[in-house]
Amino acid sequence: MDGIKTSLESLEMSLKRVASAVETLEWAIEARTRHDEARATTQEEFALMQDDRSRLAVELDAAVDRSRALESANSEAAKRLAHAAQAIERVLSRLAPDSESGG
Repeated sequence: MDGIKTSLESLEMSLKRVASAVETLEWAIEARTRHDEARATTQEEFALMQDDRSRLAVELDAAVDRSRALESANSEAAKRLAHAAQAIERVLSRLAPDSESGG
């Protein structure tokens, strides 16, 4: 009977070790799953950030091109206004002597 009791005790201890090992394995699986999910989330966020970066780079290039075009148009308008102002001054300077002699 002692042999059976010893065998049962040995079996119980083995079962406890197996249960403990299974519990540890389950914990490791959960931790790995959380890690993989976090990694997937991080990779998704990184991909989204790369997409945003690409989109923003295209928008920035377009904004820089538009800014250059506006600067060029502004410069051209300033030149034309300067020419117009000079033309008006010439016309007024021609009219000024005539108005003085008429009065």
